[in-house]
Amino acid sequence: MTEEMMQIAKRIKEIREISDITAQTMAGNLNESIDQYLLYESGKVDIPVSFIYKVAHHFNLELSVLLGSNDPKLHIYGVVRKGKGLNLERRKHYKYENLAYNFSHKKTEPFMVTVDPDPTKEPAELNSHPGQEFNYVIEGSMQITIDNHEIILNEGDSVYFNSGYKHKMTALNNKQVRFLAIIL
Repeated sequence: MTEEMMQIAKRIKEIREISDITAQTMAGNLNESIDQYLLYESGKVDIPVSFIYKVAHHFNLELSVLLGSNDPKLHIYGVVRKGKGLNLERRKHYKYENLAYNFSHKKTEPFMVTVDPDPTKEPAELNSHPGQEFNYVIEGSMQITIDNHEIILNEGDSVYFNSGYKHKMTALNNKQVRFLAIIL
């Protein structure tokens, strides 16, 4: 795994230990098996953003703290210039850019998400996380699967859903898709 992934895993383990919570208890709190939780904490496997989000939510932390940027200080407004968000590449199929990493006490997490077409046709994994999610397609077309419902979204289309249900996004027409994802 990358050094960045190892650092995230280390931060997760440290915050758990500082909070005097066992790995077994933490795994239960996050609805993960102990084996999977320990793999994430080891940094030896890809850590999904949804898992990092659940850990941050559990400890009432800003997501960016676990991702390694400084603790956000801005509280009146925060500007992120085009292409200057905090880039996250946690899953093979998705690239995330956090668009509010520098603002403290956010009520939402806005991301610009890019999904490249997969020439191997290897399906993206389903994931879920607490809360709700809003996706607005900026460029391209995608199929979003939510709890076995398949929906086609084109440029300008949007969807709002309960993100506790398993979901995934797939680029269509052999072209990249970009969408704004707001996680509440």
